[in-house]
Amino acid sequence: MPPTPDTLSSATQDQGTRRRTRLREFQAQLVERMQAARAGADTRVNQLGIEIGAQRWLVNLAHAGELTPVGGITPVPLTKDWFLGVTNLRGNLVSVIDLARFLGGAPTVPGKESRILAFAPALNFNAALLVTRVLGLRNMAQMQAQPLARAEPLPWSQDRYVDAEGQHWQQLDLSVVIRDPAFLQVGM
Repeated sequence: MPPTPDTLSSATQDQGTRRRTRLREFQAQLVERMQAARAGADTRVNQLGIEIGAQRWLVNLAHAGELTPVGGITPVPLTKDWFLGVTNLRGNLVSVIDLARFLGGAPTVPGKESRILAFAPALNFNAALLVTRVLGLRNMAQMQAQPLARAEPLPWSQDRYVDAEGQHWQQLDLSVVIRDPAFLQVGM
């Protein structure tokens, strides 16, 4: 007997519900692991892995703030194309930056896995990065340091690593990014 539209609709709803539940569980586990790593409970896992454009980045948990889904970003006139605008995060207006575009690459296109990564409150800098996707916490003890291929490394990204799967990662020091004059000059 072929399935009826009602049974297909029910199966699709169940699948969507299970997917949302798994996503919530993953996010809750990630938050717990980030809090444990920040507290020093697990010193082996001390970096948040993110993807911006095609580049994989490692961010120190002390510099990473809240991760949220991409919501409404209000453009700001007369700003550079990498300055996407401002968004409301828990009642605070936060500047949103497309780091891939800032570095001269293609603009980051928000998708289902995209997130906004706010800078940690300790940095005292009200901004966030548009992240293509969050790759989870990374164990630095399982990575090998690699020399940079660039002739002139960015002052806030001088360390590069390769993980056990051969993936290349670049360290992103947000505390140095916020002192970069080019990063601070958002106006045209």
